[in-house]
Amino acid sequence: MKAEVTCRCASRPVPVSAAEADGMQRETLFISDLHLAAVRPEIVRAFLDFLEWRAPRAEALFILGDLFDAYIGDDDDRFPNGVVRRALRALADRGTRVHFQHGNRDFLLGPRFGAAAGIELLGDYAVIDLYGTPTLLTHGDLLCTDDVRYQAARQRVRTEEWKANALGKPLFARRLYARWYRFRSSRHKGATTAEIMDVNPGTVVQTLQKFGVERLIHGHTHRPAVHETTLGERIAQRIVLAEWITGRPVLAWGPDGYHFEAVDAGP
Repeated sequence: MKAEVTCRCASRPVPVSAAEADGMQRETLFISDLHLAAVRPEIVRAFLDFLEWRAPRAEALFILGDLFDAYIGDDDDRFPNGVVRRALRALADRGTRVHFQHGNRDFLLGPRFGAAAGIELLGDYAVIDLYGTPTLLTHGDLLCTDDVRYQAARQRVRTEEWKANALGKPLFARRLYARWYRFRSSRHKGATTAEIMDVNPGTVVQTLQKFGVERLIHGHTHRPAVHETTLGERIAQRIVLAEWITGRPVLAWGPDGYHFEAVDAGP
């Protein structure tokens, strides 16, 4: 039987074709929180190797946010933006469907990058039919509702008006802002308890009920685990992806189940 994954972004179904090319397996890969940056060339190299050697064997790849550590616009072609865009296009051209959700570090990644890379940009939440089971995908930051300060800032910077204003500034100004944002984010994390920055259990339950699913996959918290959540008389599953290179950050899912894979960061 031919595998089919259907992506439901908002309320409109979008088909994600099964792999038919030679060498492809009936499996879907999930990753998040790579935080690619020029100062982390070994991580960039590991990701490029992953795109060249591992990802082409899968029918689909979902990147659940924070692909880049600080993305300031599609007009910024500095390393590693350009090389990553071209590698994603090469993967898409080989037949693997690539889907991307924005994280808190790369929400300015836009349609220009998406079109050039041959990837599909998803909304904050996306429900896919993963080999017969509806599965909700999200970056994960929207589930951390105890961090009131962050949620207020997130709501402000995600407006189209704010993004248009930010992208209208010259690149050098955006680069300075990105440095300041990373500094401020680091200070905020240092002054905030780990519990506040983790997901809120009640928000998780409400989100699962809202989308009518019993499986959730997300990143953001850097706390890889497989959790069980009670939904009335049912048990829902919440899978948290690891930060890239940490442990086994690749979730590989096929018709018969899933497993986690490690990646090589190189020398």
